[in-house]
Formats: sequence, structure tokens, C-alpha cells
Amino acid sequence: MAPAATTAPPVPTGPEPVALPPARPLDAIDRDILRILQTDGRASIRSVAERVHVSRANAYARINRLVEDGVIRGFGARVDHERAGQGASAYITLKIVQNSWRTVREQLQALPGATHIALVSGDFDVLLLVHTPDNRALRELVLTRIQSIPEVLSTRTLLVFEETDLGPRPDRPAELA
Repeated sequence: MAPAATTAPPVPTGPEPVALPPARPLDAIDRDILRILQTDGRASIRSVAERVHVSRANAYARINRLVEDGVIRGFGARVDHERAGQGASAYITLKIVQNSWRTVREQLQALPGATHIALVSGDFDVLLLVHTPDNRALRELVLTRIQSIPEVLSTRTLLVFEETDLGPRPDRPAELA
């Protein structure tokens, strides 16, 4: 019998990709749990269990399975970067040497302020979102750190003037359907 825990199960951390088991289908209770945790990542197991009408042990087991399966990748705070002293934000597009994605990704992950890295199709290869204290720090990051990566052929910096973080949208249940 599973213990009646009141805290969330541990989540794997670190940049190393972990081999995940094949995805299992989500049922309505799993989707409800995901919606609750997207809206309030600090919700207790007890609160989640009550809201989806299952036992605490069942809720704990389901959340643990969602973590183990890689459906839940972590629990964290949504940060207002400007209020946190990171007033300059930019999307940086990169063209990279063919087949160098993994090497470039490792180097970009180590950059201060990098919050999202994506391999994309189109006119460029990589889209990077960064937050820095100011434009001087952004300039230093692009010209000194990113452009010095040997596999980076070119960059283009798109300054963010204003941003709206949509975050979880419990009013749009089709997201997890």
C-alpha cells in the first residue's frame, strides 16, 4: 500500500536527457491533475486528491507516474524577469553547422539567462530566448559568448519590447484533451 504522502514526488533535474518509457494514455483524472498542477504547482497531494475525487494514495501514484513517464517535467515558479532584475529579453536566432545541434545545445544551456532553446525549421536552425539585466549584458552575451561558439554560423537578435506569459490556461481544457 502506498504511503499517504502530502508532498509531491521528486522530479528528475539536470540537462542530461533521460530515457523515458513509452507514453501511456492519459485518462480524464490524469488530465484534471495536470490542469490543477499547471495552475498551482504548489498544490498539495491532499488538495489534488480532493479536487479530482480520488484517494491521496491514488493521487500520489498518478502524479508519480506522470513524473516517471516524463509528462510532468518539473515544478517551478513563473518569474517576472523584469521585476527579478532581468530587464532585457531577446529571442536570438542562430544558423549552425549541420549536425551540430547537440553540441550547440550543450553550450547554450550553460549561458546565463538562457530560458528556452529550440531546434526549428525555416530560415534559421535554433531559437534561443534569453533574459539579461540590461542591453549591455545582452550585447556581451551575443557578441562574446554565443558568436564565439565555433558551430554558430550567424545570429540575429530580436529584442522583446513587451511580453505576455500566457502560462497555464485552465479556461481552455482542449490543451490536454
